[in-house]
This record gives sequence, C-alpha cells and structure tokens, in this order.
Amino acid sequence: MSRLIVVSNRVPVPDKRGTAPAGGLAVALKTALEARGGLWLGWSGRSCGEDEIGPLTSVKEGNIEYALTDLTQQDVEEYYQGFANRVLWPICHYRLDLAEYGRREMAGYFRVNRFFASRLLPMLREDDLIWVHDYHLIPLAAELRRQGVRNRIGFFLHIPWPAPDVFLTMPVHEELLKGLTEYDVIGFQTVHDRENFADCLARQGLGKRLGTTRFMVGEQAFTAKPYPIGIETDEFAGIARRASETTLHRRMLQSLDGKALIIGVDRLDYSKGITQRIDAFETFLTRHPDSQRHVTLLQITPKSRSEVPEYEAMQRTVAEQAGRVNGALGTVDWVPIRYVNRSLRRPALAGLYRMAKLAMVTPLRDGMNLVAKEYVAAQNEEDPGVLLLSRFAGAAQELKEAVLVNPYDVEGTAEAIARGLAMPLEERRQRWQGMMATLRENDVFAWCRAFLDDLSGTARTTAPSAAPPKTAGYRMTLDPEGTRRHRL
Repeated sequence: MSRLIVVSNRVPVPDKRGTAPAGGLAVALKTALEARGGLWLGWSGRSCGEDEIGPLTSVKEGNIEYALTDLTQQDVEEYYQGFANRVLWPICHYRLDLAEYGRREMAGYFRVNRFFASRLLPMLREDDLIWVHDYHLIPLAAELRRQGVRNRIGFFLHIPWPAPDVFLTMPVHEELLKGLTEYDVIGFQTVHDRENFADCLARQGLGKRLGTTRFMVGEQAFTAKPYPIGIETDEFAGIARRASETTLHRRMLQSLDGKALIIGVDRLDYSKGITQRIDAFETFLTRHPDSQRHVTLLQITPKSRSEVPEYEAMQRTVAEQAGRVNGALGTVDWVPIRYVNRSLRRPALAGLYRMAKLAMVTPLRDGMNLVAKEYVAAQNEEDPGVLLLSRFAGAAQELKEAVLVNPYDVEGTAEAIARGLAMPLEERRQRWQGMMATLRENDVFAWCRAFLDDLSGTARTTAPSAAPPKTAGYRMTLDPEGTRRHRL
C-alpha cells in the first residue's frame, strides 16, 4: 500500500501524551495515515523574523511523522494574512467588497507554495500518495510538477468555490485555475461547488469536460467530484451522552431555570451571519413577547484572525450588538443573549448541543459547516432538538430534514425560530432520524475512504519531462540559467 502524504497549512501535532487535537478531520486523516504510514507536513504557526529558516521540526508517533516548518514574518504577512485570508477567503465567500488584492501578497502566496514544495520534495518516495488541503495551497501541485514530481496528487477544498462572475474578478484567477488542473483528483464539498469550478474552466476556455466528473486540459485528464465531509458521528454522539452527566451540564441546566436554550457556535468570521442571527433573534422576541424570559440564546464565538482588521472590527460589532439587545430586552433575572468570546472543549460543546432545544446554524456562505452535523449527532433520540440551517451552507445539501432558512431574511428566520421551538415531538423525531441516518452513512471516515480510493486509482495521463524518482528522495540543483532542476 502506498504511503500517504498530507499537506495542510497547519498540522494537529500530538501532545507529549501522543494525543492529537480533537476534531473529525484530524481523526480521519490520522486514521488513514496510521493505516498506510506517512507524513503530515505544514506550517508550525511560528515566524522567524527575517532570519534564514532552519530545518523541519519532526514529531514521530508510530508510523506517522508530523513535519513542521517555520515561515518568515514576511511570509506570514503576505501568504497567510494577505493573499489567503484577505483575497481568497472573501472572494470564495462572495465578499468582493472585502477583498484587498496586492501584487506583493500574491507573489508571497506563490513563493510560500514553492517553499512548501521544496520542503516536501526530499521526503517523497516514488509511490507516495499526496493529499493537499484547502485554499492556502492551491498552487502546490503545479510547483511539485515543475520540480519533477509524478506522484498522484489530490486536493480538497474545505471552503466554497464561487460562481465564475465572482471568482474571475480575482486578478490571478487563471493561474489558480491552471494550478488546480495539475491535481489528479480535486474534491469539493458540494455538487454546486464542483459545477461552479466547471463553469470557470468553461468560461476561460480551459480544456473540455469528458463526463460528469472527468475533465481534460491539454493532454492531462483529472477528476473533480463532491466529497461532502462528515464527522465521527457515533463517537460524537457518545461524547454528548457522557457530557450530559457532568457537573458543567447540571450547572448550565440550573442557570437556565427552565428556559429553552438556543445555541449558535461559530468562529468569529463575517461569513457566519452572526449579526443577522442576533437581529433575527431580537425580531423573534419582539414579535413573540410571550417568549421573553422563557428562551435564551447562547452564542459561542471564539476569536479568529485578530491580526486582520476586518475581524477585529467585527468582534467589536458583535459584542456591541449583543449588549444592545440585552440592554433593550433583558431584565434583572433574564439575559436574552449569553455571548461567550472564547473556545470551549469539545465535550463541553457536545453537552451544550444536547441541551439546546434549537440550534441556529445560519452562515451567509459556508463550505460545509460541521457544527450542524455535530448538533444533530449530539441529540437525545427520545427528545431531539431542531436544527435551523442556512440554505447557503454546504450541509443543507445533505441535511434536507433541517428547517432551512435564508439568513438574509431576518423576519423569515425569526418566524423559523418560533416554528422550531413549537415543533411537535413526533415531527422532531422524524426529522432527526432522517438526518442521523445521513450522518452515519456519510461520516468522516467514509469521506476519507472515498477520496483516497479515487486518488489511488488515478494515474497521470501524460508524464512531465522530468524523470520519475527511483529513490526515497530528490536532490535539487540549478542549471546555468538558475532554473531549479531535480535529479536523482
């Protein structure tokens, strides 16, 4: 069996006890790496000023090696804070008004992808499968191909892929599209994302479509398919059951004093629709005054990318908005919104999900949104809560039994809250059973297997000019004109 190489912007490195950070993606990829043996390469999260970057930091656990590299401060500013999170992220989430394109940041983005390729190259073996993750590393396959790599390379995009009229506003859209065609398998969260990508190729006249999932650019064929990511469904359900017996769970129930709990859990980001959600909750309370003092919204919003000005401004906006609603509607013994601006451990979150009568998962745009799936998995099957889900989240393509809402329609969302809280038990059970069956069938392990099965069976249609490696690594040299070459 071929070794698996995973490349992502960050790496969930195990702690001293060998425990990796919790999360479905990390669990699934760790399972795949354990089965095949392999390497997980990414940024350490540290910057080294402008000094020369040292060797990789390596952590071994069984037959898995976690390899981390530092970046310079300039790299972090241009590649991560700049192009990835101030150009690609807003454009892929349809926020053209927030995209700030600069040639310096664009150059840094491609430079760091070349750097990742050079870091990976000496560690590659001839038959390794390479799986690259997310928008930070779109050009990585193209950089590896230029350096002579013929291995099978797959890419999975965790965020949405926008429609052509949005994506093509990016000045370097053609370079990114061509870079993606260097992968053997491209994975998207939904069919809509894959079709948006296909439309971008067609609009640019890049190659032709061979079928539903196969494409040809030049003489190279590749696969582009939806692989909706899941969670470790049964394990998370067990965590939620156990959490309901903890002291924290009992204290929370006591503090609610019989009030119904509505929960929202989001990283602080303008794509999550948090301000629209608070507006909808306020509208619900205003239109249904009999619900005041009987329901509470718990909004958990950990800080995110605070070094980016838009996120710092949003943090102030959400806090002020929650404070305004509490000041206008709250009483001495009732706070309409409990706003928590930090992260909670996974077991604590699972217990809160299980306790909540309704979850508001209402992003303006989201690749998938695993909070929706975790909420469903955490429910008590005898008395499940209601999932209010944005139709613009990828999860809406799977969880069709959820109460789907348009987060831009504040009044419509407010009425959906009222409907969800009043929903009869039998309807709640039927909806939950349908969603839970979907989650069990398409869990994170099935997602991982499906992608790797396709990647394992895909070969490059044509070979690059460089010879394939015949040893465990490559050696990089320069030709007389300074061009990188990789030889045995």
